[in-house]
Amino acid sequence: MELALILLGLALLVVGAFLELVGAVGILRLRGFFNRLHAATVSAIGGSAVPLLGLSLLSVALEDLGMQRFHLLGVCLVAALLILILAPAGAHALARAAYRSGEVAKDFTYDAIAEDGVGWD
Repeated sequence: MELALILLGLALLVVGAFLELVGAVGILRLRGFFNRLHAATVSAIGGSAVPLLGLSLLSVALEDLGMQRFHLLGVCLVAALLILILAPAGAHALARAAYRSGEVAKDFTYDAIAEDGVGWD
């Protein structure tokens, strides 16, 4: 059981590193504010919450840590939960403010919200 937790924790660390790399490449390669914001959000969530979950699994599996492993487990889970809640909310607030300001709307190729005349008011 311990070996399975260690391998799963290490796999989550590798997946998190990959998502961080994908987000960095997306920020550099994508055009437009909203596309780059999406890449940054993927990087923030996948690059930080997923490795924290992996680290929490590793902390449970490593008995050498003693009782401190449960403290580390709790800290990692709370931090991952906060990131999973706050990062998408922050990205949404940033995207909404940027859209409503009208400054970054110039890079749209198609704007269905403005076409419908509904908007965010």
